[in-house]
Amino acid sequence: MKVFKVDNLVIIQYKECYYSNEVLHFDSLINKVGLYNSLQREISTWKVSEEPPIPLGITDPPLVSQEIWAAGVTYYRSREARMDESEDSGGSKFYDMVYYADRPELFFKGTLHSCVGHGGNVAIRRDSAWNVPEPELSLFISSSKTIEGYTIGNDMSSRSIEGENPLYLPQAKVYDRSASLGPCLHVTDKPISSNTKIEITITSGQGSVLYENQVEISKIKRSFNELVDYLFLDHTFPKGVYLMTGTCMVPDTNFTLNLGDLVTIKIDGIGTLRNVVTHN
Repeated sequence: MKVFKVDNLVIIQYKECYYSNEVLHFDSLINKVGLYNSLQREISTWKVSEEPPIPLGITDPPLVSQEIWAAGVTYYRSREARMDESEDSGGSKFYDMVYYADRPELFFKGTLHSCVGHGGNVAIRRDSAWNVPEPELSLFISSSKTIEGYTIGNDMSSRSIEGENPLYLPQAKVYDRSASLGPCLHVTDKPISSNTKIEITITSGQGSVLYENQVEISKIKRSFNELVDYLFLDHTFPKGVYLMTGTCMVPDTNFTLNLGDLVTIKIDGIGTLRNVVTHN
């Protein structure tokens, strides 16, 4: 079941059909324990069609009031990349330590204000010379701490700023249009398979492939439940929360995003998230 959002119109793709309705309280619609069964009941009174009632080439991120958080250094490749970028500043040992530590790295990524959806433009900072996208499976977690759905996340990152000093992480990660989520919220009645693949392709404005890679989410070091448990320690999320679970695909040090590049991220069963790179 896939939940698409365009303004107040919600479109749910379910069993080869599209169900649509104007929803004024999107938070209440998705913040449910047993969301899959809840949506099954909800759409019984919605308009139904064999094709989407509007094109889905551009969609809003599937959130309104939810915060977006992210987990860092959850894959070995991320550990290596973070150590490389911070070697000159002397901060590389911290990324090695957090990879093996009991407590994961969790940080606030943003809200709807700083997030775009499928077909929107993500941004690179004007004061950064080294920028990358980070493709991540993202969890939707209800206010009752249950994982209810999945989406694709792009955690845009300034490697030059983070590499200069690990304490600059918020500036490297949090700014306008520094995140994208979409194209939908994928809601299932069972956990996502560990064989699920994440794929990324970055192409230039002229169409040449600059970077591509893929990985199975089974390569992650920490379990989703572990990340959720730490996220909810002494912290509540009244409308639910999105958690980006980390990346395993980081381009080499000689790569940086440029204006006009197209970032395409695919995850089995969820779909494709596409964003063009711009400045704010």
